[in-house]
Parts: sequence; structure tokens; C-alpha cells
Amino acid sequence: MAATNPILHQAGVIAYRILDGKVQVLLMTSRDTGRWIIPKGNINGRSTPSKAAEKEAYEEAGVRGTITSSIPLGIYTYFKQLGSGEAREAAVEVYLLRIREQLKKWPEKGERNLSWVSTKEAVDLVEEPGVVPLLRRLMEFEEALANPKRGFSDTQRARRRR
Repeated sequence: MAATNPILHQAGVIAYRILDGKVQVLLMTSRDTGRWIIPKGNINGRSTPSKAAEKEAYEEAGVRGTITSSIPLGIYTYFKQLGSGEAREAAVEVYLLRIREQLKKWPEKGERNLSWVSTKEAVDLVEEPGVVPLLRRLMEFEEALANPKRGFSDTQRARRRR
């Protein structure tokens, strides 16, 4: 029997920058409750999850950058409250996005607040249970991200997951 309410497939990013040798992540507020979240949204049409994640980062937080790996940092699930009041399960593929540009204008400017914080602060601020383990995972290798001489490849990231 087919599911009447299929799971929503979404993509998101943990956007980061290196400032004074330290990793900072970009958090934004949700439009409805003002809680701290990461950019995420539905994957539409023929878009790949990583391209959809980059698009959400631009639309919701006004940042552009580079997805650092073709492998997502992780996946989490949550229940999305739809405009109809219905709650639908959503699975979100989360990618790391190294920021190269923060724009002055973007589609959802004025609808959200943005804040650059340390990864540790982000763990304390984000209430979405599925995002916190991904931020903790980022903490495990943020030194490698902050020190480009050491680098961090897709192969190394895949090995860490085993």
C-alpha cells in the first residue's frame, strides 16, 4: 500500500567561515517562532540536494559559497508543520557550505535574524534535535577546516563515518 503522505525530501547547510583561525557557523531565526535554525528547504524538480542546499542558503540567509563535499555531513528527520496544519515527516540532507560572500540583499532579508557564532555556541542555541549532533560532528574536525594546510578531503570525511 502506498503512503498517503510521503516524506518530504529537503536539503540544508551548515554555513561556516574562518575568522581569526576559528570556525564560525551562521545561524538564522525561523520566520514563525524565532528559534535558531540552519537554512533548509524542499528539493524541487531536477535539483540535486547540494544545489538545493546552496539555493536555500542564498534565499534564507543571503550567503553564497562552496559545498565542501559531495557527501552530506549527515541527515536528520523532523516533523514539518504545513500551512494546512498538517504535520509531515521530512528528511533533511545537511551539507557544509564554506562561505565566500555575504550579500547585502537577498529574498528573505528582513524576515529573519542572522548570527555568526562558534560551533559550541551553535550547539547551545539550536533547539532542532537533529541538527545538534551534526554541529557536534563539525566540532570534531573544525581544526582541520580552520587550518587549510592540513586540509580535509571527501575520503577522510567518509572514513570518519565508518
